[in-house]
Amino acid sequence: GLQLIHLEKEGSHILAQSLPQLYRFCSLMTGDASRAIEAFQGTLREAALLASHGQLPPDRLWSFQEARHRCLEIAKDDVQPETSTIAEEPIAADAPGRVAQLDPEQLAAWISAAPEPQRSALAFFYLNEFSHPEVQNLSDPKINELSSLI
Repeated sequence: GLQLIHLEKEGSHILAQSLPQLYRFCSLMTGDASRAIEAFQGTLREAALLASHGQLPPDRLWSFQEARHRCLEIAKDDVQPETSTIAEEPIAADAPGRVAQLDPEQLAAWISAAPEPQRSALAFFYLNEFSHPEVQNLSDPKINELSSLI
Protein backbone atom coordinates (compact mmCIF):
# COMPACT_ATOMS: atom_id res chain seq x y z
CA GLY A 1 0.00 0.00 0.00
CA LEU A 2 2.57 2.59 1.11
CA GLN A 3 5.00 1.56 -1.64
CA LEU A 4 2.28 1.90 -4.28
CA ILE A 5 1.37 5.39 -3.02
CA HIS A 6 5.04 6.37 -3.16
CA LEU A 7 5.36 5.02 -6.69
CA GLU A 8 2.28 6.92 -7.85
CA LYS A 9 3.54 10.14 -6.24
CA GLU A 10 6.79 9.74 -8.13
CA GLY A 11 4.86 9.66 -11.41
CA SER A 12 5.46 5.95 -12.02
CA HIS A 13 2.04 5.33 -13.50
CA ILE A 14 3.47 2.87 -16.03
CA LEU A 15 4.54 0.54 -13.23
CA ALA A 16 1.30 1.04 -11.29
CA GLN A 17 -0.73 0.03 -14.35
CA SER A 18 1.35 -3.14 -14.76
CA LEU A 19 0.90 -4.43 -11.20
CA PRO A 20 -1.79 -7.09 -11.88
CA GLN A 21 0.20 -8.53 -14.77
CA LEU A 22 3.42 -8.30 -12.75
CA TYR A 23 1.90 -10.40 -9.97
CA ARG A 24 0.47 -12.86 -12.52
CA PHE A 25 3.94 -13.18 -14.04
CA CYS A 26 5.46 -13.93 -10.62
CA SER A 27 2.79 -16.57 -10.08
CA LEU A 28 3.50 -18.21 -13.45
CA MET A 29 7.24 -18.19 -12.77
CA THR A 30 7.12 -19.61 -9.25
CA GLY A 31 3.97 -21.74 -9.29
CA ASP A 32 3.39 -20.87 -5.64
CA ALA A 33 1.42 -17.97 -4.12
CA SER A 34 3.80 -17.29 -1.21
CA ARG A 35 6.87 -17.24 -3.45
CA ALA A 36 5.03 -15.15 -6.04
CA ILE A 37 4.17 -12.61 -3.33
CA GLU A 38 7.80 -12.59 -2.16
CA ALA A 39 9.09 -11.83 -5.68
CA PHE A 40 6.32 -9.30 -6.36
CA GLN A 41 6.87 -7.41 -3.09
CA GLY A 42 10.65 -7.45 -3.57
CA THR A 43 10.19 -5.92 -6.99
CA LEU A 44 7.91 -3.22 -5.55
CA ARG A 45 10.39 -2.46 -2.77
CA GLU A 46 13.19 -2.05 -5.30
CA ALA A 47 10.97 0.16 -7.49
CA ALA A 48 10.04 2.33 -4.48
CA LEU A 49 13.71 2.68 -3.53
CA LEU A 50 14.68 3.69 -7.06
CA ALA A 51 11.71 6.07 -7.29
CA SER A 52 12.70 7.75 -4.03
CA HIS A 53 16.08 8.55 -5.63
CA GLY A 54 14.51 9.59 -8.93
CA GLN A 55 16.12 6.59 -10.65
CA LEU A 56 13.13 4.39 -11.54
CA PRO A 57 13.36 3.57 -15.26
CA PRO A 58 10.27 4.82 -17.13
CA ASP A 59 10.22 1.57 -19.13
CA ARG A 60 7.58 -0.95 -18.00
CA LEU A 61 9.91 -3.77 -18.99
CA TRP A 62 12.22 -2.95 -16.08
CA SER A 63 9.72 -4.25 -13.52
CA PHE A 64 9.23 -7.54 -15.37
CA GLN A 65 12.96 -8.01 -15.76
CA GLU A 66 13.46 -7.33 -12.05
CA ALA A 67 10.64 -9.73 -11.13
CA ARG A 68 12.06 -12.42 -13.42
CA HIS A 69 15.45 -12.25 -11.70
CA ARG A 70 13.80 -12.38 -8.27
CA CYS A 71 11.65 -15.37 -9.27
CA LEU A 72 14.68 -17.23 -10.62
CA GLU A 73 16.62 -16.48 -7.43
CA ILE A 74 13.75 -17.71 -5.25
CA ALA A 75 13.37 -20.90 -7.30
CA LYS A 76 17.08 -21.68 -7.76
CA ASP A 77 17.12 -24.31 -5.00
CA ASP A 78 13.93 -26.03 -6.19
CA VAL A 79 14.03 -29.41 -7.85
CA GLN A 80 15.08 -28.63 -11.41
CA PRO A 81 13.36 -30.18 -14.42
CA GLU A 82 15.29 -32.84 -16.28
CA THR A 83 16.54 -32.03 -19.73
CA SER A 84 14.66 -34.08 -22.26
CA THR A 85 13.44 -33.83 -25.78
CA ILE A 86 9.74 -33.98 -26.46
CA ALA A 87 8.45 -34.71 -29.91
CA GLU A 88 6.89 -31.64 -31.45
CA GLU A 89 3.24 -31.77 -32.32
CA PRO A 90 1.21 -29.34 -34.40
CA ILE A 91 -0.72 -26.80 -32.38
CA ALA A 92 -4.39 -27.75 -32.24
CA ALA A 93 -6.80 -25.29 -33.82
CA ASP A 94 -8.70 -25.02 -30.52
CA ALA A 95 -5.55 -24.53 -28.39
CA PRO A 96 -6.35 -20.92 -27.34
CA GLY A 97 -9.77 -22.05 -26.08
CA ARG A 98 -8.22 -24.92 -24.15
CA VAL A 99 -5.66 -22.65 -22.51
CA ALA A 100 -8.40 -20.18 -21.57
CA GLN A 101 -10.19 -22.97 -19.70
CA LEU A 102 -7.16 -23.98 -17.64
CA ASP A 103 -7.21 -23.40 -13.93
CA PRO A 104 -4.71 -20.55 -13.22
CA GLU A 105 -2.95 -22.59 -10.51
CA GLN A 106 -2.49 -25.54 -12.88
CA LEU A 107 -1.13 -23.29 -15.63
CA ALA A 108 1.29 -21.73 -13.13
CA ALA A 109 2.40 -25.19 -11.96
CA TRP A 110 3.09 -26.31 -15.52
CA ILE A 111 4.94 -23.16 -16.55
CA SER A 112 6.98 -22.94 -13.35
CA ALA A 113 8.13 -26.55 -13.88
CA ALA A 114 9.69 -25.74 -17.25
CA PRO A 115 13.45 -25.23 -17.43
CA GLU A 116 14.89 -21.80 -18.14
CA PRO A 117 14.66 -20.02 -20.54
CA GLN A 118 11.44 -21.77 -21.60
CA ARG A 119 9.79 -20.89 -18.26
CA SER A 120 10.36 -17.17 -18.77
CA ALA A 121 9.37 -17.24 -22.44
CA LEU A 122 6.14 -19.12 -21.65
CA ALA A 123 5.25 -16.84 -18.74
CA PHE A 124 5.73 -13.71 -20.85
CA PHE A 125 3.87 -15.31 -23.77
CA TYR A 126 0.81 -16.19 -21.66
CA LEU A 127 0.57 -12.66 -20.29
CA ASN A 128 -0.26 -11.74 -23.90
CA GLU A 129 0.96 -8.16 -23.68
CA PHE A 130 4.51 -8.31 -24.97
CA SER A 131 5.78 -8.24 -28.53
CA HIS A 132 8.24 -10.93 -29.60
CA PRO A 133 11.19 -8.50 -29.43
CA GLU A 134 10.11 -7.54 -25.88
CA VAL A 135 9.88 -11.20 -24.85
CA GLN A 136 13.32 -11.77 -26.31
CA ASN A 137 14.68 -8.76 -24.43
CA LEU A 138 13.12 -9.94 -21.17
CA SER A 139 13.98 -13.63 -21.35
CA ASP A 140 17.39 -13.48 -23.05
CA PRO A 141 17.01 -16.11 -25.81
CA LYS A 142 18.28 -15.52 -29.31
CA ILE A 143 15.43 -14.44 -31.60
CA ASN A 144 15.62 -17.64 -33.69
CA GLU A 145 15.18 -19.68 -30.47
CA LEU A 146 12.13 -17.78 -29.24
CA SER A 147 9.47 -19.58 -31.29
CA SER A 148 10.84 -22.99 -30.37
CA LEU A 149 10.87 -22.04 -26.67
CA ILE A 150 7.22 -20.98 -26.78
